[in-house]
Amino acid sequence: MDNEGKRDSVSRRGFLGVGSAGLAAAVGVLSAGGAAAQSQTPGDRSRTDPGPANSGLDAQNADSAWPPATDSKSLIPVFKYPFSLANKRTYTGGWSREVTVREMPVSKSLAGVNMRLTAGGVRELHWHTAGEWAIMLYGAARITAIDADGKSFVADTKKYDLWFFPSGIPHSIQGLEPDGAEFMLVFDDGNFSESETVLLSDSMAHLPPEVLSRNLGITEQALRSFPRQELFIFQTAVPGSLEADQRVAAGALGKSPHDFAFKTMDMPVTKRTKGGEVRIVDSSNFKVSTTAMAMVTLHPGGLRELHWHPNASEWQYYIAGKGRMTVVATGNKARTMDFQAGDVGYVEKTLLHYVENTGDTDLVFLEVFASSIFQDISLTEWLTHTPPELVMAHLNIDRATMDAIQKEKLVVLPG
Repeated sequence: MDNEGKRDSVSRRGFLGVGSAGLAAAVGVLSAGGAAAQSQTPGDRSRTDPGPANSGLDAQNADSAWPPATDSKSLIPVFKYPFSLANKRTYTGGWSREVTVREMPVSKSLAGVNMRLTAGGVRELHWHTAGEWAIMLYGAARITAIDADGKSFVADTKKYDLWFFPSGIPHSIQGLEPDGAEFMLVFDDGNFSESETVLLSDSMAHLPPEVLSRNLGITEQALRSFPRQELFIFQTAVPGSLEADQRVAAGALGKSPHDFAFKTMDMPVTKRTKGGEVRIVDSSNFKVSTTAMAMVTLHPGGLRELHWHPNASEWQYYIAGKGRMTVVATGNKARTMDFQAGDVGYVEKTLLHYVENTGDTDLVFLEVFASSIFQDISLTEWLTHTPPELVMAHLNIDRATMDAIQKEKLVVLPG
């Protein structure tokens, strides 16, 4: 058995220890990850690939180069796209790149934008036709907005803090010292593109001067200094104190009663086991958000248990580590793909899947949903809350095996 076969066999063996052999046979995805396909008989050349190859990509995508035996020959659509292939739009003050349904056709309900701002770099005042959910990945940024009543919101955000701006809510983002910020934006429309945003600069350039003059109460002469093309991202001075900005922005109307930001790491862990932990943020604790999230950390060998989401498709972003995921689709189809930091994954609503840490460091990834409520259904929870005789008849197992199936919904399983 080669190294890939060994890795496959060991990692799957830890997985099988959670349940039973009968359960493993029933769900297919738990079998020995292609180990049988790895073995060769004398003269068998089916496991060789002597032609040209991109060895770097093959190494990162071992389960696509040589799929596990449990994958179907009729494949479901690709559900991975690396941000490293996304084209950067670069500016003085930062950059932006996106993964939408254009790059990953299966991702119909959500799109992602990765953005970097220098200290003082500004994502100009704008709004979207889709809701904007965001997580800070690095550094610090100041966000500003007004609510539907015109009341202001100004806040500073740091690593793993979230924000959410509903569609039509105008806002801005600015990098803070010492080194600006990088963050991930997720929009509740797979066709969304950051280049289709309603920008302040672009709007001003496309309005008759006499109309602008009357609306803003300034002379047409003063309008001549306005930009003639979009800014999108631009460099300016680092803002002053948060308190000063909040006070000035509030003006006569006062501060918004809505908190558009959420401090993820200040909340208690939703679920922690020996295999890792998960933090779930949805409208139950982040009131303004209509996008739900689970932030999952898997220790080496850990497993995000077999489950599915009944209410929404899952958009994933891999922050750290290495992992793999098998998705089981309708029509007797299944596919396994490998993921690294910076990759986007996608699982269509109701499809069975798991995520396994295949590296030697923690795997950290996001599950994001175009839904205000997080919902998932655990395979083991389903099986153990169904009359046992019915399950035994389906899986062809005895009572001892049935009784051995994990009863508790653990969410994250140890290796």
